[in-house]
Amino acid sequence: MLGAGAYRLDFGLVQVYTGDGKGKTTAALGQALRALGRGLRVYMAQFIKGQESGEHLAAQRLTPGLTITQLGTGEFIIDRKPTTEELALAEAGWSEICRVVGDGSCDVVILDEISHAVKVGLISVERVLELVNKRPKHVEIILTGRDMPVELIAAADLVTEMRCIKHPYQQGVKVRKGIEY
Repeated sequence: MLGAGAYRLDFGLVQVYTGDGKGKTTAALGQALRALGRGLRVYMAQFIKGQESGEHLAAQRLTPGLTITQLGTGEFIIDRKPTTEELALAEAGWSEICRVVGDGSCDVVILDEISHAVKVGLISVERVLELVNKRPKHVEIILTGRDMPVELIAAADLVTEMRCIKHPYQQGVKVRKGIEY
């Protein structure tokens, strides 16, 4: 799957972008753009998300180097258990993620909103740790989401916390197409 002039990383690390501030997915996508610019292949799995988003539309223009797969129904799971459909989507997505990581076909693998997927019971933290620990040497893994489990923070080589100081939501500004999604 490597393109002309592409290379493999000598070794991949684990990055975490967490915190209550905006920009976790955006930071991961910035890393994806940097990797794509150097000929690396990137796979992003978006847990919870299932609706059209700007990043998903952009990925269609950047193929075949960037693949974004949405593993949710588009509804956030808050204060309830996941539905049978949500669990099935997560399980199917996890199988795909394990295949992509295991075969080493992508150099950077982003698990967007993985912390929320763990928190609500879509994927266990043990399965995420197993994936991180068994990945091929050259595969970089990026984990995003609020309230990242301490086990995943401990397993990471780089951890960045986005902290919200001020946000337009606090003044009643609704989400804007092209900015928040």
